[in-house]
Amino acid sequence: MKKLTLVMAAMVCLVGASCSDDDSKSTNNNNAADVAAVITTATSGTWKITSFLEDTNDETNHFTGYNFTFGTNGSLTATNGTNNYAGSWSVTDSNSSSDDDDSSNSNDIDFNINFTTPADFEELSDDWDILERTATKIKLVDVSGGNGGTDYLTFEKN
Repeated sequence: MKKLTLVMAAMVCLVGASCSDDDSKSTNNNNAADVAAVITTATSGTWKITSFLEDTNDETNHFTGYNFTFGTNGSLTATNGTNNYAGSWSVTDSNSSSDDDDSSNSNDIDFNINFTTPADFEELSDDWDILERTATKIKLVDVSGGNGGTDYLTFEKN
């Protein structure tokens, strides 16, 4: 009888472990779907920055008049009709990213932006967490690892 009880307990543990593995695979699949949805949203037109708060400083005016285009090939362009700046962008599952500053939110995705010039646009370069995404708005946040400041960036579709 003791052997039967031990066998049953072992089976329950094995079944529990296999369910746990299925749950984590399901989470990864959901993140993959979320990544694809964010990419589809971002590449569906041109965008403008309607808010950029660096710590508590409103820096939105640095981007007034610029339209941003997120290319399907990872290219990012900003243009105001006179000036054109090239950068890159991507969306990644932060479970696979070791540079995510917010370890408390392990199932989110990162919206990565990279500009090398000019200085104002370099401030956008980071791995942002997505606060909100609709068909016409993408709200992002980044908590700096260096000074602990929090930046907010909002894109709205033109």
